[in-house]
Amino acid sequence: MTPASAATLKIDFVSDVSCPWCVIGLKSLEEALSRVGDTVKADIHFQPFELNPKMPPEGQDIGEHLAEKYGSTPEQSQRNREMIRARGQEVGFTFSMDKRGRIYNTFDAHRLLHWAGEEDQGLQQALKEALFKAYFTDGENPGAHEVLARVASEVGLDGDRARAILGSDEYADAVREREQFYLQHGIHAVPAVIINDTHLISGGQPAEVFEQALRQIAAAG
Repeated sequence: MTPASAATLKIDFVSDVSCPWCVIGLKSLEEALSRVGDTVKADIHFQPFELNPKMPPEGQDIGEHLAEKYGSTPEQSQRNREMIRARGQEVGFTFSMDKRGRIYNTFDAHRLLHWAGEEDQGLQQALKEALFKAYFTDGENPGAHEVLARVASEVGLDGDRARAILGSDEYADAVREREQFYLQHGIHAVPAVIINDTHLISGGQPAEVFEQALRQIAAAG
């Protein structure tokens, strides 16, 4: 049980399903929360951000995409992928770089995550982590409806309801509204971790950075 003296911290984790540094940031945040133990009660909400909102459903070759968007050479991309793989290993996450050959549209994944957050079953985080695994470890398309519905079902959500949402426009307006909210408040890169609506931690920081922030904010009341 969480002691009555524990500080409740609202944490908005703004991220995209196709962002590797978001995986690293989340794993580091989870490690930090385990370190602060029962002095902090975290109320985590996963908020939408699309790195590539105009990406077509069929996606794009990852090398081609990085060259177009960032001007990355194949050698630079390879070095960056190796750094991400190593950081993932440090935080206990497997990036299977050989399986991830394309970048996909993630809007429908965000619609399901929004629904999971509204369901109040405590499964939004489980869905987020399962979607990270489906894409980065298993090399699956996080925009494919069959993948999304299956993953939702695997974490304990209603698979039939997930399929119905995916076959409609449910939560589309709500997701776009949240995306615009964060863009208008200056969030242009992810992960962005916002604690109690006021403290921003940007990027895939190590656990120590999150731990220090959590302790300072909790102590300040």
